[in-house]
Amino acid sequence: MKDKIRDLVKKKNAVILAHNYQPPEIQQIADLCGDSLELSIKASKTSAKIIVFCGVKFMAETASILSPEKQVILPVKDAGCPMADMVTPAALEKRKAELNGIPVVTYVNSSASVKALSDICCTSANVIDVINSIDSDEILMTPDKNLAGYAASKTEKKIYPWEGCCPYHDKLSKKDVIKAKEKYPEALFIAHPECPPEILELAHAIESTSGMIRFARESENDSFIIGTETGHLYPLSQACPDKKFFPASDKTFCQDMKKITLDHVLKSLTNPKQFEVKVPEEIRKNAFAAVKRMIDLKHN
Repeated sequence: MKDKIRDLVKKKNAVILAHNYQPPEIQQIADLCGDSLELSIKASKTSAKIIVFCGVKFMAETASILSPEKQVILPVKDAGCPMADMVTPAALEKRKAELNGIPVVTYVNSSASVKALSDICCTSANVIDVINSIDSDEILMTPDKNLAGYAASKTEKKIYPWEGCCPYHDKLSKKDVIKAKEKYPEALFIAHPECPPEILELAHAIESTSGMIRFARESENDSFIIGTETGHLYPLSQACPDKKFFPASDKTFCQDMKKITLDHVLKSLTNPKQFEVKVPEEIRKNAFAAVKRMIDLKHN
């Protein structure tokens, strides 16, 4: 099946993207693996006509936002993100009015229609730089209250958090982390900023998924407890085969991130139109502006 997939990729001039949380067999057949936004940016710079995004819906939408001329397909159409679903355009419009139109920073883990109502987007890696780039003392941040709390602890600006979260990161408890630390006393604990504040207080480092890989590579330590979705242990072990990685808890297993199988990828490449994700232009242009403002920060 892997050979059939790679043959179709070549034949149809496609590129397969796999998020760090995807199953190992999906990452193994991908052309690019990594964080959702970096994958979309890299794919936009390729000559591929088709982007196969092995992730969840908001990721495929982001690829469509950045590459409107390409066909973006999501091998399982109902692979979604509970956190992204916790903010709707109507609810955001209402909250913006209540706060007299203060700037809105939206995490990339959100729908295209929510991005389109935002001033700028952010990732878990660049959220502090994004917050500090805004000429306002007050900011509304959606949809992750934990990421907003982390950002608020690193800036003097007043941040109004949206009451959303990743349910898997948010399930991680102090008891879970302490238990893991007792089991692996030599390991450093790396937490994702989507974790609750009491978890971040226990961390040796707070990093995005790509940041975790970089931290592990550069660290002199040889064992780590990982506070993010359990699928990330695979890319970490691939990047650092001489080091050991342990999950902080099995509670962080995301079912949506595990929906896509090799069979789904093969079927989506065989009949791309059936699995296409296309952001309407009236939404895409405003969402693109919010994403581009963030990307441009990196180059200023």
